[in-house]
Amino acid sequence: MTRWLLGSAFAFTLATACGKSESPPDAAERRPRAAPTREAVKPELPLVRDPSFQLPAVERIVAIGDLHGDVSALRAALRLGGAIDEAGDWIGKTLVVVQTGDQLDRGDDEPQILELFQRLRGQARAAGGAVHVLNGNHEVMNVQADFRYVTPDGFHDFSSGHPDALHAQLTAGLAEEQRGRTAAFLPGGEIARRLSLQPVAIQIGGNVFVHGGVLEQHLRYGLGRINQETSAWMAGAPGQPAPASVSNPRAPIWVRDYSDGTPASESCSELTRVLTALSAQRMVVGHTVQPAGINSACDGKVWRIDVGLSRFYGGKPSVLEIRGDRLRPLTEPTSAPAASQ
Repeated sequence: MTRWLLGSAFAFTLATACGKSESPPDAAERRPRAAPTREAVKPELPLVRDPSFQLPAVERIVAIGDLHGDVSALRAALRLGGAIDEAGDWIGKTLVVVQTGDQLDRGDDEPQILELFQRLRGQARAAGGAVHVLNGNHEVMNVQADFRYVTPDGFHDFSSGHPDALHAQLTAGLAEEQRGRTAAFLPGGEIARRLSLQPVAIQIGGNVFVHGGVLEQHLRYGLGRINQETSAWMAGAPGQPAPASVSNPRAPIWVRDYSDGTPASESCSELTRVLTALSAQRMVVGHTVQPAGINSACDGKVWRIDVGLSRFYGGKPSVLEIRGDRLRPLTEPTSAPAASQ
């Protein structure tokens, strides 16, 4: 009986999510927020000291922004950064690659992206390098069964999976084309377990990487704690709601304080305090397409690397190279027009 109720409630939630017509969370987050009332302001808590998300400095990092289901764009970005050869194998040696979230939605190559990253993790580790892939808002949305940005091929690509009995039972009442993806992405499903291995935020030396942005409230709660809660939820039992630390509009995967246009002076001041608390020099974020390409704000304290490189947005490959305090965008050169005959 319990499983039947859980399945019925889940089917209702999925149908509601797939049929929503209101503005997406992305747009809602951009609306001006009312100032909190005095009663809503909570006393400030001390910053949580948790080094679990912090890794030592490395010689060279290449950071890649939002991919949105375009594996060709991913391969081009990896080649541009010197990570892979034409065959798609790791040649980066001790290079560290960081992808700042949103591998999913809006494109048709999601399984290929997930498989490529999984293969390159092992190859990079064997060569002394590393590949770190973060969870963005679209990874969390899919585990929440919010499939509004999934393409028809995105449903078909996961239709041949083999879910366990519980996941199969929970999705039995859904439309046939939705069952495979839903079973794979529900907490505890095959893909959700894979996503559970991806952090929300990491720090490598003086560089903080996150999809949306890290605010002071996230430090008080604990970035390591946010990573751990998200991982436990994704790998856990289906039917559990996403933790508030990643589902609320001010979560690290949702905020645009540092990436949407010119940040307010108050946002830059908060960024400075966050970086000081982390003994970091800069933050690298995605989440908001930068039409003019990779750029920095707040006196170089934040670098915005979502260039809309997927087919959906029509951008061209561009990555951020970090060598200590030397940062430079690498962009695929535009082909010269053919000479007239």
